[in-house]
Amino acid sequence: MPRHSLMDWISLLSIGLFLAAFGYSLVGHGGASGYLAVMVLCGLPFLEMKPAALTLNIFVSALAWWQFSQANGFSGKLLRPFLVASIPAAFFGGAMQADPWVMRLVLGLSLLFAGLWIFKVSKANYALRPFSFWAALPLGGLLGFISGLVGVGGGIFLSPLLLLTRWGETRVVAGVSAAFIFFNSVAGLTGHLSSGGSLAPELPVWICLVVAGGGLGSYLGARRLPSYWLRRILALVLILASQKLMWA
Repeated sequence: MPRHSLMDWISLLSIGLFLAAFGYSLVGHGGASGYLAVMVLCGLPFLEMKPAALTLNIFVSALAWWQFSQANGFSGKLLRPFLVASIPAAFFGGAMQADPWVMRLVLGLSLLFAGLWIFKVSKANYALRPFSFWAALPLGGLLGFISGLVGVGGGIFLSPLLLLTRWGETRVVAGVSAAFIFFNSVAGLTGHLSSGGSLAPELPVWICLVVAGGGLGSYLGARRLPSYWLRRILALVLILASQKLMWA
């Protein structure tokens, strides 16, 4: 497939990036795993995918963070311990290279399990549990390192973790995840570029596509969808992301 074919851009790449940004931003995610899958299908060079996905994540997660914050869907107290540990870990993870097939398989199975669990319990009453700063700190470091290593912002890992532990209400989890994704994407991209990585010349076009999709999706997720549907959509996003990671 010729990389610069106009029809390829209009059909698969353009539509795929827009839809990934829209679907993921509904639940406060940046969409990196979706972008990676679309780029694989379009035949883009592997070395360009990771920094491109992180860059697109920055823009979409910033929009989602703002939208959910405006709708009272954010908690700095919940974010801080995860962020403190994850930023340096994401930087080092972004500077490293890992076997992409092994990482996708392990992460895909993890996301599949989390998505199925959240989908199963999404109808249940959501009673919050006490938040533990000291438990969140090492978890944040682990999530940050993995996120930087594979080129995602980490929201696909943080959201199910917060829901499984019941440390936050669904809309707050979405806002916290968006902020987590934003900072970790910046750290991961910085680490990648510091190790000699480069950015694709077509990136400005991709940014326009995901800003359009992410702006619409984050608005609907923050202001229009009830928490019950946010949890169901999150479960679906995790399941789809797991398939993309394992089979793209």
